[in-house]
This record gives sequence, structure tokens and C-alpha cells, in this order.
Amino acid sequence: MKTMKLLTFLLLALPAVVQAQSGGGYNYTVNSYTTNTITIVTYTGPGGVVNIPNTINGLLVTGIGNGESTVFGYSSSITNITIPGSVTSIGDGAFSGCSMTNLTIPASVTSIGQSAFYDCTSLISVTSLGSVTSIGDSAFLECTSLTSITIPGSVTIMGGGVFQQCYSLTSVTISNGVTTLGDGDAFEQCTSLTNVTIPASVTNIGLGAFAACTSMTAITVAAQNPTYSSANGVLFDKNQTTLIQFPEAVGGRYTIPGSVTNIAFNAFGRCSLGSVTVPKSITSIGVTNYFSDAFAYCSYLTSVYFLGNAPILLGLNVFASDYNAVVYYLPGTTGWGTTFGGLPTVLWNPQAQTGGASFGVRANKFGFNITGTTNIPIVVEACTNLSSNIWVPLQSVSLTNGLFYFSDPRWTNYPGRFYRLRSP
Repeated sequence: MKTMKLLTFLLLALPAVVQAQSGGGYNYTVNSYTTNTITIVTYTGPGGVVNIPNTINGLLVTGIGNGESTVFGYSSSITNITIPGSVTSIGDGAFSGCSMTNLTIPASVTSIGQSAFYDCTSLISVTSLGSVTSIGDSAFLECTSLTSITIPGSVTIMGGGVFQQCYSLTSVTISNGVTTLGDGDAFEQCTSLTNVTIPASVTNIGLGAFAACTSMTAITVAAQNPTYSSANGVLFDKNQTTLIQFPEAVGGRYTIPGSVTNIAFNAFGRCSLGSVTVPKSITSIGVTNYFSDAFAYCSYLTSVYFLGNAPILLGLNVFASDYNAVVYYLPGTTGWGTTFGGLPTVLWNPQAQTGGASFGVRANKFGFNITGTTNIPIVVEACTNLSSNIWVPLQSVSLTNGLFYFSDPRWTNYPGRFYRLRSP
């Protein structure tokens, strides 16, 4: 009896013998556990419009591609492909480099492998992803002509870089039911994508999911989402303690909310901001053991104003390639050296001088001296009613040689006027 049990175990442990066969312009292998089903591994037909059959030599076609080589890829002779309803899986690289323009995934397919449609640069439309539950890494990477995609609610696993560098992608519909948006870089460099809505079901968004989406104006999160939130189009965690992704195309200046304690990986990467104000609540930037890239490649960025102590840098390349940017810090804060994250640091300490001959009315203008660190930028603002808290910018200046005389020729137009200094 012991010998019989051991023999049975050994027989079960033997690897399945797979033999390549062919028929009708296809090479295929018979699947190990169901000998009446097959996986297509190469295509040898004439091209043009390809209608993959349900059966070949009486065997049911359930798989396309086994990851060893592309099946239909890099063939300029194929113009369109129809996938039969018998197929349940599309393997790694199965269609990579294909020249088809339209694609419909039947409802029978539950998994799409890594790089399955990578570099299908002619692919314009994906009509349906069927009932797919998992999409592998880089599945549609560099499908540069793809304009829109609907991710069905059946998807629970979506790998990293799935739609990365789909430069023509303008519209993404994420159905409620999807739980994961990639292990990272899911939509990175989708430069035509303008906005996206995250449904309540999504509880895991990979690092830098929308990095370098340079046309993005808003990321909106469903109010019922238990993990994420959005404010003014910016993606945060639910409690707004981590800023995850800033919509790249929003220009000008941005002040991070005071609830935020961490700036995530690639949160502002390639943004078009000129100025960012960082609250004193921020204690760390980046992710441990990761390249941070938090503000990397922000070519318009000139100023980053920190209101508190120097945060801990958890990753490298925080300000990579931000050649024109300067970090400013306030008097009384700690942890600052001559550089921070590779950028030069400058003490931002403007003071309005309320004494001396320069203060008051001179030549019918009310004015005063402003002193501080040489060449720091400032904006002078005015308000006529402090209870309204409406401040109007009057002048943007730089403290050349650490001094600037400001004067207001319109001061007589108001019964009272208040002034303050702020960062640009």
C-alpha cells in the first residue's frame, strides 16, 4: 500500500508532455489538464482580416499565446482580428506589435497577460474588455493611437504600466467594481488624458498612476470611496494626509492643505506649476526605498516655499531636473542646509519697515521699505476690510541688494488700506 501511494504521487508529479501541432495556419499546443482544448502559439496564415476559429482539428481554442513568443504581433499584413467566444485567456505578448486598428475582447476572456497588446501603435479602439478580471503589466503599453478605454467592473487585478504612454488616450471609464489601478504608472504619460473619475470600489492606486499626464486638469473620486478623496481635482488619501497626485496641467501656484503630512511618489512629477507652498504639517516626502520623484521634471517650477521644518526625504530625485527652482524656508525653522533635495535653499524673511524717513506719505504716495535676504521674491497685497479677508496683489518684486521701496499711489482712493507680504 505504501508503494502504491508513492507511485501515485510520483506519477502526478511528472511534468506534462506538450507537443506542438498545427492546422489551418496555426501552431498550437494541447492544454495539459484538458486534452480537448488548445492554446494557439503562432500564426502562419496570409494575414488580412483574421477570424480565429473556435476549434482547430476538432479541439476547442481556449488560449492565445503562452508567453514564449508573440502570436499575431509585428505583422503588417494583419488588419483586423476576431477573437472567438471560446477563448478564456490571452497570454503574455500575444498580440504585441500587431497592426490591427480595432479590438473586441469577448465575454469569455478572464485574463490578459503582460504586454499582450504592447506596441500596437495602430490600435485606435477597444470596444470591450469583456469580463476580464486581471490585466497584466504593460498590457497596452505604447498603444499610441488608442483614444478611449472602458475598464469593466470585473477587473480586480491590474498590473503596472497597463496603459502607459498611450499618448492619444483622451477618455478612460473606470467601472464601479474595479479595485486596483495598477502596481504603478498605470496611465503614466497619457499626455492627452484630461480627467478621470475614480469609483467607490477602487481601494488600491499604484504609485505614480497618472504621472506625466500633462493635459490632466482634474482627478475626481466618488464620495463613497473608503480609501481615497479629491479636493479641487487633486488626489489624496481619505483623510487627506498624503497628497498622491496633482493634476499636471493646472498652472500657477498651489498651496498644499495643512492636513497633509506626506507627499507621495511622483505626486507633482512633470507638473506645470511655477510655485508650491508646503505647510508645516509635512514631515516626509516620498516612499521608503523608492525614487521619490515628488517634484521631478517640473520645468516651470521656480519656487518651493516651506512653512515648517525641513521634512525627511524618504526617496531620491525629489527635484530631479528642476533646474530653475529654489527652496525657500522661514526664520525659526530647523533642519535646513545650503541645499535641500539638490536645490539651493534661501531664507525667506521679508520685513516691512514701519519706522524711519521712508515710512508714510511721500510725494502723495504712501510707502515703506521692505528688507530681507537679497533677491528673494515677494508679492505686496492690500485689503480694505480685514473682516472680508479679500487681498488684492499690488506688486511683485525682488529684493535687489536686500531692499525695496514700495509705494502705493492709490492709497487716497480708500478710507483705509492694509498691506501684507506673501510669497509668489
